[in-house]
Amino acid sequence: MPVIRPSQSSDIAQITAIYAHHVLHGTGTFEVDPPSEADMAQRRADVLSKNLPYLVAVDGAQVLGFAYCNWFKPRPAYRYSAEDSIYLAPMAIGQGLGRALLAELMAQAERAGVRKLIAVIGDSNNLGSVGVHQSAGFGHVGTLKSCGWKFGRWLDVVMMDKALGLGDSVAPLYSGQK
Repeated sequence: MPVIRPSQSSDIAQITAIYAHHVLHGTGTFEVDPPSEADMAQRRADVLSKNLPYLVAVDGAQVLGFAYCNWFKPRPAYRYSAEDSIYLAPMAIGQGLGRALLAELMAQAERAGVRKLIAVIGDSNNLGSVGVHQSAGFGHVGTLKSCGWKFGRWLDVVMMDKALGLGDSVAPLYSGQK
């Protein structure tokens, strides 16, 4: 039975392999060259340095998928909005792990102060990712038509979002601004 837990530095090799598969064979990411383990370790460190969650789904010692969120944009006004990312090993697709990772990611992101979680989904034909987000209560915000070029074709980006916790119903406890 898979378990979802915070990622560890010892997971980086498997995280890198999962992501490399999606870079080389999928359209969920618009990267075209797989990042190195050092790159992925730095990306993970960046997320964790912001006190945001970086999770893995594991079965024993095998990483079956990972999920994290990072600030949507670097400017201070965006400090309550984060973009989620979820990637599964090919053999783990269709088993409900994406849904489970997203549910735990949303819970941990809310505890970290995120009020808006945003999905930026590569390829409008990425029905698995769109479906996982819809099932978690994300709403369709829009589609950026033909904004990416990969595998010899134009790709859309689907934008979805979901309010977390109190969302925009009240101001944050401390916003640093009026």
